[in-house]
Amino acid sequence: MSDAAGGASFGSRLAASFDRYGHLCVGIDPHPFLLEEWGLPVSAEGVRSFGLTVIEQTAGSVGIVKPQVAFYERYGSQGFAALEDVLQAARDTDLLVLGDAKRGDIGTTMDSYGDAWFADDSPLRVDALTCAAYQGLGANAGFLRRAREAGRGVFVLAATSNPEARLTQTARLASGKTVAAGIVDDVLNDNSASDQGDSRVAPIAADLGDVGLVLGATLDLADYGIALDQLASTPILAPGFGAQGARYGDVKSLFGPAAASVLVSASRSILGSGPSGVRDAARRASDEVTACLA
Repeated sequence: MSDAAGGASFGSRLAASFDRYGHLCVGIDPHPFLLEEWGLPVSAEGVRSFGLTVIEQTAGSVGIVKPQVAFYERYGSQGFAALEDVLQAARDTDLLVLGDAKRGDIGTTMDSYGDAWFADDSPLRVDALTCAAYQGLGANAGFLRRAREAGRGVFVLAATSNPEARLTQTARLASGKTVAAGIVDDVLNDNSASDQGDSRVAPIAADLGDVGLVLGATLDLADYGIALDQLASTPILAPGFGAQGARYGDVKSLFGPAAASVLVSASRSILGSGPSGVRDAARRASDEVTACLA
């Protein structure tokens, strides 16, 4: 994981990673059942070994990994120590690391999350972090500012694939737009902000913005009022590929004009190949995505 070398923005580093390694994002999700399948203990030591193996297997052939923080957090302080070791191993490679922590709060609380995940001297620092914005993206202004100042990124949940979310995310605002579409608008506005006196910080000019969206690949995004033609320069984290049913070869048909900005996220379908099979499974998936986008 490059530590924002040379002051490059997250969006520009993500675009460079796409060009070099393709669009596959491999989840590091050490479910207890996977630990057992891999012959590892269901413990902090097990998730450390799991994560280090995924880093070793993917570095050099995949550009992005996504550790699911909850699977480390469940082991308390020892789990966080294991996660720190995994993140340090990633920093010694060219991998970009997207921390899947889904933090969401307001004011100084989010500022502190920003310090934890974005500060250059933090052992938890990642290239980007997922967050929730139910309380309004504007409440996260300090968090977004910390990300951009450190050359890091944020992915905001907008349309998620869990069925419980649909009622809320498709509810209508006073403007007539859905809640999900309102979040999309907030992210687009934040990425395009140019007034340095505003509470937002304008991104460094790049092919992609520094604030992205989480949009489930198993959804019909038109049902959520989301116009994909607006998102060609917005990073999109798209979970749902592989074990959840979305097919790698359908990236272009699923995301249309926004396909070139999609991080194709897959976990179990690759991790289920076992510790010695992750590299080949990831390469096959990456090749299929690349062929689809050609």
